[in-house]
Amino acid sequence: MKFTDTLEGDLVIIEISGKIMGGEETTMFHGRIHEYIKLNKKNFLINLKKVEWMNSVGLGMLISALTTVRNAGGRLVLANIDKIESILTITRLISVFDHYDSVAEARKSFA
Repeated sequence: MKFTDTLEGDLVIIEISGKIMGGEETTMFHGRIHEYIKLNKKNFLINLKKVEWMNSVGLGMLISALTTVRNAGGRLVLANIDKIESILTITRLISVFDHYDSVAEARKSFA
């Protein structure tokens, strides 16, 4: 897994690519979320377009991020969930996350 993050005004956009299976990258991901929250940036858009695959650790990473952001009074949404939609549906987490078909639609949800 690799990720890049950019700041657009008060919106943090994190693009994840590869296979989400835990490890050092997961720890770094959580660290970045906490850094932005300390900077009072609490709106997060996670773009999953380039994710190839995700296991239960990856699901845990997303759930943990959602919990962290919500506890800070923020909002986290997912975009481009195509490749992980089945695992979100099977685990019934599809109803827990706000999700959008594109980054553009997700961006508009913060307006």
